[in-house]
Amino acid sequence: MKKVFKHTLIASAISIGLVGTAVAKDLVVVSWGGAYTASQQGAYHEPYMAANPDIKIINDDSANGAVAKLRAMQEANNVTWDLVDMVAADAILSCDEGLVDEIDFDTALAPAPDGTPASVDFGDLLVSPCFIPQIVYSTTFGYRTDLVGDNPPTSIADVFDLEKIPGKRSLEKKAINNLEWALLADGVPADQVYDMLGTDEGVARAFAKLDTIKDQVIWWEKGAQTPQLLADGEVVIGSTYNGRLFSVIEEEKQPIAMMWDWQVFDLDGWVVPKDAPNKAEVMEYLKWATDTQRLADQAKFISYGPARASSAPLVGKHATLGIDMAPHMPTDPNNAKNTLLYNFNFWADNVDDLNERFTAWLNQ
Repeated sequence: MKKVFKHTLIASAISIGLVGTAVAKDLVVVSWGGAYTASQQGAYHEPYMAANPDIKIINDDSANGAVAKLRAMQEANNVTWDLVDMVAADAILSCDEGLVDEIDFDTALAPAPDGTPASVDFGDLLVSPCFIPQIVYSTTFGYRTDLVGDNPPTSIADVFDLEKIPGKRSLEKKAINNLEWALLADGVPADQVYDMLGTDEGVARAFAKLDTIKDQVIWWEKGAQTPQLLADGEVVIGSTYNGRLFSVIEEEKQPIAMMWDWQVFDLDGWVVPKDAPNKAEVMEYLKWATDTQRLADQAKFISYGPARASSAPLVGKHATLGIDMAPHMPTDPNNAKNTLLYNFNFWADNVDDLNERFTAWLNQ
């Protein structure tokens, strides 16, 4: 009888996964949703879960405003995120505030195929000790080809020209990029933009330029909104991430085109929250998902340049469309004639103040 009872217990334990199998781990990965999360799902998450059936990756599209959310989690001693996708300025700020872990890049990350250490392979793109860059992307403009007639926009000044391009615009509901574009459109040379934004006079000048189109702007908060507004014909021109525009133009075949003038280059990548619930599993995932091949694989799904030098030669054709992806990258010479490099340190130092002033301006 005791032997039968013992066997019954073992059988029950096996049936609920307590014997002979590892307990499955859910990793909550926070990103931006839409076409971008889909590119991560195709390049990273699905292959990793297929090779590691004890890991389940749960996508959370809460990356917008992630710094404030991480602060709140830390204050409540209730961190529920395992991995967070952030732009570089937010990562720098989070690192400075101690919200995320520092990374020993050459220990935690895989070397390049030829043995080059990760720190050398990523090079100058390692702008924070807490940040693992995935992509170089740009924020730029898309416009409806059928709504602009024979006079399409060709310069950032056209975004602010309601006579040449009448109709609604869409812009992101934050200071970043809008203040830079306003100054560029107002004639400030690119190499003076951030010096100008460091003064009250320069900020006032930027807001004065934005005033000229304020009543024609629909403000967006998620990158998927401008492509949808363009597709629906609610706006004639709007800003968003170049990969989102690639998706709506090449995959959905909407009557939309890119305007690359003064696209703003930026970095996006991973940070690991302090007290993340599954730290060991996340670090294993990161080592795999940030290697040379995986970063090149993401470019099969979306037109962002991989952050590793060793990944660039491996960028090929789109996973389903079969088109060469190189000409669609923001770094392609034909697209990068006028570009502004996002000033990570300026925004890390000034983001809260300028966003507060931006919100006050919006409410006027």
